[in-house]
Parts: sequence; structure tokens; C-alpha cells
Amino acid sequence: MPDTDASPHTAPARRTLLRGGIVGAAALGGTPLAAVPASAAPAPRTPTRPTTAAEALRELAAGNRRWRTFRERHPDETPAVRRSLTRGQHPFAVVLGCIDSRVPPELVFDQGLGDLMTVRTAGEVLDEAVLGSVAYGVLELGIPLVVVLGHQSCGAVRAAVEADLSGERLPAHIQYLADRIRPFIDRTKEGDARVDATVDANVLAVRSLLAAEPDLAAKITSGELAVVGARYELTTQAVHRLD
Repeated sequence: MPDTDASPHTAPARRTLLRGGIVGAAALGGTPLAAVPASAAPAPRTPTRPTTAAEALRELAAGNRRWRTFRERHPDETPAVRRSLTRGQHPFAVVLGCIDSRVPPELVFDQGLGDLMTVRTAGEVLDEAVLGSVAYGVLELGIPLVVVLGHQSCGAVRAAVEADLSGERLPAHIQYLADRIRPFIDRTKEGDARVDATVDANVLAVRSLLAAEPDLAAKITSGELAVVGARYELTTQAVHRLD
């Protein structure tokens, strides 16, 4: 998973990358979000905030385990935390997720105020505003982990797949979303399996697009940043890595 100058010369390449996309898909992965040995299972939440990608992944995995077993702690919501956040913020992960109302990152990872910087678009679609938002978290706030979070039964992905099959245009700006997802449709599958596989392929493609951004790529190369893909299952409430 993965400091170049953010000069005007990089902008055309960035826009080309967004328009062109990355063709290719990967099979559904079943590994936990934090791929650590059982002996290194996430410890309970401590006042020490994660400062590395590995620590951040463990914290998210622990939070998701609390969520799916109905043992949420709803951390970092106390009056003291709220007062401290008036002086600044130190989130430990950026989560680029879907707008779907069933997949709010702070809930599915059982995190609180100041813990996550969340960016949400239908189908995790990228544009310059999304890229800038993610880059802000990494470059200005020093966040060590970016998670691209897709989910089971994504409506945006289904709309893109169905429009691709029918050839019909979608209403207004929804077509923009379908156009960005279309390059990653897994046409080796049929029916619901095509939608499901495309959810994964889209996550991995968006992850690759982010990791290829020069400023983020430099952080990845130096070991300061990890960009990972993950998927939330509505049926089990579990999040697992996509590799």
C-alpha cells in the first residue's frame, strides 16, 4: 500500500488519472480489517491515539468488533473531549466511504468526535474536491491511514451496472457517478454477482487512484501512510480488508 511538489504541472496528470481510471478488478477478500495475528489482537481503547497505520487499523478493527457484537462504547463524546476539540483536532484515519445511510463510519467503527475524518460520496467516487479533502487530512493533519470503504448492496454501483447493461442514461448528475464507476464493472459476472464483484473492484480502483497521487505516494513510500480498501457487510456488520 502504498513529497513531490504540488506544482501546477501535476494537475493535468491528476485530472487525466481521474478521467482515465484504472482498469482491473480483484476478487473479494475475506481478511479482517487489521491483518494481525491472533496473538496480536487489538487491545481495549486507551487514551493514547494511534500514530501509525498499523495502530490505526487495529483501533478500527477493535471498534468494528464492538459494533457488530453490540458492545459499542461511543468513545470521545464527553464534555472534556468536546472542550479539548475547540483547540484543534488530531484524527487518526481518513475514511472515504459511500453516502449510504446504513454505513456511517463513526458508527461502524465505534469512534467518536475528533477520531475520524470522513469523506462520503456515492460509490466512493473521486473528484478534485474529494482528493483535496483526503490530501488535507494526510498532508496538513498528518493522518497515517486512509481507508476506502465500500459496502454490500451499494445502490450507486448497482445503478452504474444496470445503466451499463441497458444503455440508458441516468437522471441529471447521477450519470456522472455511473460514468466514474463504469470502468471498474466486473463483466465476468452476471446479475447480482456482477454488482457484488463491482463493489470490490470499485473500492480497489479508488484505492489505487489515491495511492497513485504524487503527494500521497511519497508518504506511502516513506512509510508514513497506508491506503487500504475495505468492505462493510450489511448482513453481518463486519468490515474486512480488500487486497
